[in-house]
Formats: sequence, C-alpha cells, structure tokens
Amino acid sequence: MKKEEVPQDAGILGPWREVFYALDEQGRYVLVPSVGWDPANVANIQAWEVIAEDMGRAIQAVRDGEASPLAFHMARCQMDAALLSRYAQIAPWRVKRHLRPKVYAKLKPDIRLRYARIFGMEAEALDYVPAEVALPVQISEKSRD
Repeated sequence: MKKEEVPQDAGILGPWREVFYALDEQGRYVLVPSVGWDPANVANIQAWEVIAEDMGRAIQAVRDGEASPLAFHMARCQMDAALLSRYAQIAPWRVKRHLRPKVYAKLKPDIRLRYARIFGMEAEALDYVPAEVALPVQISEKSRD
C-alpha cells in the first residue's frame, strides 16, 4: 500500500491514531498514521457493544444481589474467573466463590488489595459499581453506519 492510500475513515479512535506501514515515494516502508479503516471500525464498534452488554449485565447482577462488585470489574476489564485467578494467583474456584456477595463482603484486606491492584484502583474503590455503563470510547450513531 502506498502512503497516500492509507485509509482515513474516521471511527471511534477519537484523538488516537492507528499506524500502518506504507511505501513512500522512494519505495521504502514508512509509518503512516490513520484515523481508522471502515472494516476495523465496524469490528471495534461491535466488540465495544458486546463489552457494554457484559458490563450492563454485571451491573444488574450486582444490583439484584446476585453477584459481587468483582463481577462488574471483571466485565469492565474483560476478564473471566480463570484469567483473574492467574493474575491474582488465587485458585479459580476461590475467585468464583468471591463473586458471591456474601463471600465478597468477608474478603480479607490483602485479597481485596490484590484484586484492586489488578484492576488498577484503590482497594476502597473496589466496592464502587456505577449506575450506568460508561465506555472509554464514544460510539455515535454515525459510526454504527
């Protein structure tokens, strides 16, 4: 692909840019920034919609008392119990057990701190679950077309 042919289809990247390799006038590979590419934009939008649905289900489960806040943070960080157990170095069955609200309420501070570090937050913030889903990207109606 030549440098001038690098797609510039605006999508959900916002201020960020993808970088493509392309050929310049002398036939050398150079890095060219792009605001997006329609097929990638569609795939990214669909992926974020699935993530938003997972987060919404987790928020509802926490509100209904069926899951602990850990379920929301796992959905937010796109983790399952197996992945979180590997990061936290806690047996998977224990992570699944911590998804129960009654068990989560009795978590020891060192376990809470371990989870919080993995999610990139303070241990006190681990109990916070927002009222609505908030994604780090903006999906507009125009970008869905």
